[in-house]
Amino acid sequence: MPEIKDIEEEIIEEFSLFDDPMMKYEYLIDLGRQLSPMPEAHKKEENIVKGCQSTVYLYSDFEDGLVRYEADSNTVITKGIISLLIRVLSGRKPEEVLAADLGFIDRINLRTLLSEQRNNGLNAMLKRMKDDAEKYLAKKKNAEDEH
Repeated sequence: MPEIKDIEEEIIEEFSLFDDPMMKYEYLIDLGRQLSPMPEAHKKEENIVKGCQSTVYLYSDFEDGLVRYEADSNTVITKGIISLLIRVLSGRKPEEVLAADLGFIDRINLRTLLSEQRNNGLNAMLKRMKDDAEKYLAKKKNAEDEH
């Protein structure tokens, strides 16, 4: 799997193809349409990200030392935002998720494309993903301590 920085560079390169902010916004919508469907079983109250304008489900699990994320939303733009985060962070060790600075967000000017409420939602999604990684890291350390 490529390094986080390499995936961030790919995303920056993709977004650099668009000079017009509306074209970037359209691309984000296209990414949302391509997000893999989330199993209905994961669309539970405890998987709703608080602080988002839209309804956002974010499910994570920890298997073979890696954090995996799945998400869905009732708006395609939000699905586009979370699809970028999943692309960068899913399938990583918890330590990698926690260490990721996600500089691509500012380099593609994502925050300027979004309303204040959507930026709050982006922050809430990031916090949730990092919190889950923190939880899995603690679980991993506990398991190591028991051996």
